[in-house]
Amino acid sequence: MRAATMKHVYGPVPSRRLGRSLGVDLVPFKVCSYDCIYCQLGRTTEKTLERREYVPIAEILTELKSLLAQGAAPDYISLAGSGEPTLNSGIGELIRNIKEITSIPVAVLTNGSLLWRDDVQEELLAADLVLPSLDAGDAALFELVNRPHGGISFERMVEGLVTFTRRFPGEVWLEVLLLGGVTGIPREAEKINDLIERIQPQRVQLNTVARPPAEDFAFALSTKQMRALQKSFTVPAELINENPEASPEYSDTSAVDEERILALLERRPCTCGDLAKGLGLHVMAAMKALDPLLAAGKINAVVIGGKPFYRARQAPEKEALRPV
Repeated sequence: MRAATMKHVYGPVPSRRLGRSLGVDLVPFKVCSYDCIYCQLGRTTEKTLERREYVPIAEILTELKSLLAQGAAPDYISLAGSGEPTLNSGIGELIRNIKEITSIPVAVLTNGSLLWRDDVQEELLAADLVLPSLDAGDAALFELVNRPHGGISFERMVEGLVTFTRRFPGEVWLEVLLLGGVTGIPREAEKINDLIERIQPQRVQLNTVARPPAEDFAFALSTKQMRALQKSFTVPAELINENPEASPEYSDTSAVDEERILALLERRPCTCGDLAKGLGLHVMAAMKALDPLLAAGKINAVVIGGKPFYRARQAPEKEALRPV
C-alpha cells in the first residue's frame, strides 16, 4: 500500500513525550467531546458523546500492517489524531489486534473525558500506556479552557480519571497544560495539584502551548514561568520541553511523498525540524519537500514562539464546518 492511500495512519511524529510516535486517527477531523481553546487543530466541528465506529477498524489495521511491513519502527503506536479517540467504539478491538501483530507498545492519548464510562475503561485495559489530560482545577475553568460537551460534568471527569488510574494495569501519564493568565498562576496550579493527589498517576507532565492554538488568547508560558509553577506541585511533576536531537542524516525525499507529509500536517502542525525527525529526513531535505507544498498553497506557515510551524490547509468542506 502506497503512502498516498494512507487515510488513518500517519507519521511517525516526533513526540516530546513518546519519542517517534506512529499516529493512528480513530475519528474524522475534529470530532471531539471538548472544544479546547488551545487545540492545535482549531475549533471542534462536531462536539459529541456518541460512541460508534467512526473509522472502520479493519481499514486501520490494513494500513498499519502495510506501514509496519515497510520497516517503520516507532517507539509507540499512538491512538490519537484529529479528535477524541475513545469516541470510536472499536478502540478495544483495535488495541487487541495491534498487540497480535507487533510488540511495539500501544499508547492512547485522550482528553480523559470519557474515562468515567465502564465500557471505555474496559476497552483501554489492553493498552500499555494511557495519557489523559487535566487542564483545570475547578468547574469554572474546566468550562473556560476545555469547553466540554454538556453531558460531561467536571466532577464526573475527575472521578473517571481517579477510577481508571486505580484499575489500569499499565501506566497513566497525566498531562497538565498551563495557560498564561488562566491556569498558569500558582493558586490554579495548586487546585490542579490537589486533584492529582486523588488521581495518583505514575507520571505528571506539565506543558504549555507549543503550536498554534484554536484561540489567540490561549497564551503560552515561558520556561522560566513553567519552572516557577512546577514548585506549586507537591507531586513530582516534570516539564515537557522541546528536546532537539540531531535529525537523521538522510537526504532522499522520494521515500516520503507529498500525501504522507500532508497527512501528518493535517493532524499536527510541525516545524521543519519536527518533520525531519518524524519522517527520517535530513532537515535540508525536509525544507526542500515543504517548498512546493507552500508554493501550491497546500500548506501555510504560522509563527509561534519565534518558530515557523507548517500546517495543512483544510479542505473547503472542513472549513465550512468551522464555527463562526
